[in-house]
Amino acid sequence: MRTGVQPGSFDPPTLAHLAIAHAALRHHRLDRVIWTVSRRPLGKDDGRTDVDDRLTVLHSVVADHRSLAAEATDARLVADIADGYDVVIMGADKWHQLHDPTFYGGPEAEPAAAMDRALERLPICAVAPRDGLTVPPEVELSVPRWVARQSSSDAVAGAPWMALSAARHSGLWWEIR
Repeated sequence: MRTGVQPGSFDPPTLAHLAIAHAALRHHRLDRVIWTVSRRPLGKDDGRTDVDDRLTVLHSVVADHRSLAAEATDARLVADIADGYDVVIMGADKWHQLHDPTFYGGPEAEPAAAMDRALERLPICAVAPRDGLTVPPEVELSVPRWVARQSSSDAVAGAPWMALSAARHSGLWWEIR
């Protein structure tokens, strides 16, 4: 079974997340994509909502998509989250974060060397484009153009139509009227 992992905050899950997962399934001939939420993501605060609440929404979404699953992880680095998968799926913003040494290092490691080691451990990468960010053609995932213009932040800031219906109806991000 060929599997891919799509790490993200999914705060809220959007139409773009779903389109990216389905594009990766087709392009890389995957049997399953696992949406994975880090309990303590790098480069983000704790999130707008609780991880377990988001997982409840994600489980509702994946129930309608037999090739998708959702889980949480304590791993923080994409290389750690992607360990054991055939493909790691991400947006261009995450791709650029992967190549930023400030997200690596620690008391025993030099950030640039730690970054190089983490990048070497990655499986095949499938990267969805995002407006304003470049992605190497060899990793670029072919998705509809509208995907590059969507984000969870934009959904919460005034475009709730970008969010998946389970997110809109959950009441976690918007007041239900």
